[in-house]
Amino acid sequence: MNRNSISWSGPMPAITTPFHSDGALDAAGYMANIDRLMDAGSTGIVAAGCTGEFWAMNMAERSELARLTVQALRGRGPAIIGTGAIRAPEVIEQIHAAREAGADGVLVMPPYFAHLTEGEIIAHYETIDAAASGMPIMVYNIPGNAGNAITPAIADRLVDMDHIVAIKESSSDWRNFHETLLRVRDRARVFCGPSSVFGVPAVLAGADGLIDCFPNVWAPGCLDLWHVARAGRMDEALALQRTGLALTELFTTGGRTLYPATKAAMNLMGLPGGGYPRPPLRPLDGAALDGLATGLKSILGAHVITTEIQELHHASGT
Repeated sequence: MNRNSISWSGPMPAITTPFHSDGALDAAGYMANIDRLMDAGSTGIVAAGCTGEFWAMNMAERSELARLTVQALRGRGPAIIGTGAIRAPEVIEQIHAAREAGADGVLVMPPYFAHLTEGEIIAHYETIDAAASGMPIMVYNIPGNAGNAITPAIADRLVDMDHIVAIKESSSDWRNFHETLLRVRDRARVFCGPSSVFGVPAVLAGADGLIDCFPNVWAPGCLDLWHVARAGRMDEALALQRTGLALTELFTTGGRTLYPATKAAMNLMGLPGGGYPRPPLRPLDGAALDGLATGLKSILGAHVITTEIQELHHASGT
């Protein structure tokens, strides 16, 4: 397999996994969010990644999420399912579950917490590749979460494996992204993770697509960034990039972190797929929630807030 074995391209949101207040999966909200994002111009869905809180679900729940993703997509685009785990057998278990659900591919990050050598990272992927049984693999580089980085040199080795066809480059390091792109684009598709930060230059450099959490909140704007940059409409593209940068700053400052802020924003905007994060994450409350609402109104317009913030304070117990 190689980049020509798949047709994945364009803007594919990294989708949230909504939970009810008791921690149960909100299947209806999850599927409604997929419908909304596909109607807004998404070319596929990446589920059970970091935005999807894979680490907060057990293996059975993650298998169910794969099934729901395929069911909701109804063949309208690829379903790519996250398989994050420290040990290769758990990754392989999730690959088999994704295949049984009818998914089109899997997202495989390096092991996290345990700091590995280059050789250990490559050996981990060799074990997984040997057991992939025909399932296309997208490598997931997110060293800020995993603690282990897919350097351009490692990527160069990985894309020669039988099942690795793509890389989601979410290092937030332009040099790492760009060198990876230059080294492997002839063999694997390269997707830019932080498109809200440098999606436009990534498109202009030749990225195959964008995978980001911000379409959950900002669609079709974050999706349009791909299309207008590809069309060479630079004034529009750069205006969208400025919005993405402003949202990134808002969601990661003032006592806020990205994943709870994304869900809180979706709730404020009355969008399906938000709900509650699972512990150890906590819903935004107090000044952090108030500041998010104020910032969203400033960046996206006062009309975006459709839920009374008092209701969210009440729901979060503040």
